[in-house]
Amino acid sequence: MNLALENKVILVSGGSKGIGRAISECLAQEGAIPFVVSRNKDSLEEMQRSFDQKKWPLGTFQAELTVPNACEAAVTQAVSEFGHLDGLVNNAGINDSVGLEKGNYNAFMQSLERNVVHYYLLAHHALSHLKKTKGAIVNIGSKVATTGQGNTSGYAAANGGRNALTREWALELLPYSIRVNAVIVAESYTPLYEKWIQTLPNPEETLKKITDKIPLENRMTDPMEIANAVAFLLSERSTHTTGQLLYVDGGYTHLDRAL
Repeated sequence: MNLALENKVILVSGGSKGIGRAISECLAQEGAIPFVVSRNKDSLEEMQRSFDQKKWPLGTFQAELTVPNACEAAVTQAVSEFGHLDGLVNNAGINDSVGLEKGNYNAFMQSLERNVVHYYLLAHHALSHLKKTKGAIVNIGSKVATTGQGNTSGYAAANGGRNALTREWALELLPYSIRVNAVIVAESYTPLYEKWIQTLPNPEETLKKITDKIPLENRMTDPMEIANAVAFLLSERSTHTTGQLLYVDGGYTHLDRAL
């Protein structure tokens, strides 16, 4: 299926690693031009070399998205470099374990800044450009907003906010034919996930306990499976889909794991 994403400029926050990297690569394979925003200079430089070797177009911008002005600067640079903006993927964030007991006001507010405030700011600054192209927004979320996890109040609140903003923006932007959807992730084996698993006393045993609870095929979701869903939601093949929370999680969130 041709997704008709050729030469579409898509800003991807946190797009140089993990799920964001998979999204950027998937978009490039479909002929789109990912504009990747990341705070990690080394990963951006490595990504540029990799894309150059594959002759894929790429734009990069180093920014700390908890700094409000950086969000505006990222959007401005994308449009300055490529002339237009056709989509936004809000992906950057971190499960920072700011809990109710082990947390405080400053840590909680910082978690919101890391995980949801820049979603709003990037969309706010991108909006005037997306109106011109009738672009699309995809927010990446987590099952934590639905299931809870424990000891991560900040991240849970941020992801609840991501889901709510997806529905709110889908409604607000109807007059401009800008579609807004979310892809919700449960257990995906990214480099960051692997790094966390390896800190545990029995990593292989723990990993098996997790995958045994994933109904479909008892395996982690591959980041590229998430990326494929994002590409579809950005594309002209989903022109009447908006306000949806799409769970790409092997049934983890909603199917009865007692199976």
